[in-house]
Amino acid sequence: MWSWLHPYAKPEKAYGLCRRLQPWLLWPALALLVLGSVWGLAFVPPDYQQGDSFRIIYLHVPTAMLGMGGYLAMAIAALVGLVWQQRLAELAIQAVAPVGAVFTFLSLFTGAVWGKPTWGTWWEWDARLTSQLILLFLYLGVMALYGAISDKRTAGRAAGLLALVGVVNLPIIHYSVQWWNTLHQGSTISRLDPTIDPSMIWPLLVNLAGFALLLGALSLKRMATLLLAQESRRPWVIKMLEARHVL
Repeated sequence: MWSWLHPYAKPEKAYGLCRRLQPWLLWPALALLVLGSVWGLAFVPPDYQQGDSFRIIYLHVPTAMLGMGGYLAMAIAALVGLVWQQRLAELAIQAVAPVGAVFTFLSLFTGAVWGKPTWGTWWEWDARLTSQLILLFLYLGVMALYGAISDKRTAGRAAGLLALVGVVNLPIIHYSVQWWNTLHQGSTISRLDPTIDPSMIWPLLVNLAGFALLLGALSLKRMATLLLAQESRRPWVIKMLEARHVL
């Protein structure tokens, strides 16, 4: 596997791989999101307690889970960058960070919209909500730290270190509903015996797969952009832009 990945440590190879993979992720992502959303919003019966307000789970749950998944990907990239001194791994952190931050913000926003009719309040400083808010701050912190240091090699290492330290927040988010008496409901699908009705869970899983592919597609798009910006003066970039009649 490492022998297959090794050539892609070169920026031009990595850029080409990002460009090739992106449409293979983006179009299936959009198709799955349309399918899962229409299925969940139009064809699933209302919840016996929450009525139609429960349907926001088709946006809230995938964005919450992929917000955590994006941060885990950043932490893995940070570990690769620190151990093997791979500069592309440091760029990968910056590629995923804004996408994961948007997903996390959407989970907080939709959670508030869901909380008002369900719990009677927009926001409560309980364990799950607070730890999810800290996740958003960690994303913003990684991006701010990278932007604040002019030497981008030092900035990449510092942002990677913060990404690694912040990963301790992920199990806190996941187990917060078990460790503390919290307003947020317990896990429904991330367990061996899901408590959600089968008619509701399948469109949710479709949307979860769609958001996962969308996270990958948007991160690859940003990775390609970052590679071009970093390598803008290299011959391979100039040659490529000339071939596209950009220069």
